[in-house]
Amino acid sequence: MTMGADSENLKNLVRRGNDALSERYRGDDDSPATYAGWLAELLQRLPPAAALLDLGCGCGIPLDRDLTAAGHQVTGIDISDRQIERARRLVPGASFHRADATTAQFQPSSLDAVIFLYAIIHMPLDEQPGLLFRIAGWLRPGGWLLLTAGQTAWTGSETYWLGGTTPMWWSHAAADDYRAWLHEAGLDVTDQRHNPEGAAAHSLFWARRKPSPPSTDQPLTRSPA
Repeated sequence: MTMGADSENLKNLVRRGNDALSERYRGDDDSPATYAGWLAELLQRLPPAAALLDLGCGCGIPLDRDLTAAGHQVTGIDISDRQIERARRLVPGASFHRADATTAQFQPSSLDAVIFLYAIIHMPLDEQPGLLFRIAGWLRPGGWLLLTAGQTAWTGSETYWLGGTTPMWWSHAAADDYRAWLHEAGLDVTDQRHNPEGAAAHSLFWARRKPSPPSTDQPLTRSPA
């Protein structure tokens, strides 16, 4: 089996898991406490009517719902048909597309922020640094990336994910690797946190594309006659 074929098989495994257990992972009205804190921080960083991208958006609850309600323009993409179907119903004010984030394309410098929560860890490890590099290019100068990634390096699967009958697969590097990849992509990590979650943990990053330097151009003056 080629590397490309293996990668597609793993992505299809993730897609099927999310299709089967979308509602078990996140109910229509769920509002995890950790998301409320992240939302408050993100809202403080955004300009009015910001252009936002949620990679691995799931069903759009709660962040896309709340960001749209706050007047921001949200686009979400997810590899799961079921997640996108639910997102379109639950957050009609946003735009959602079923797509593979590792091959998605957006205009350079077109986004004020990218939200990337609990999704990069379900993508092939060799595709993750390049995706972070592309995300940095999609951000406007001064734009933000909110990312949850691995805390320790691990690749593996769980046969009965969330107590169901569908397997799930993960692949993530260590937190220091993600920090290095963000730096190589041209992003400044302004905050890095260790987030314990039961027996596991994730790392959370706030990273920012450097703002444009102030213009040094001097206004032209007319010579006296």
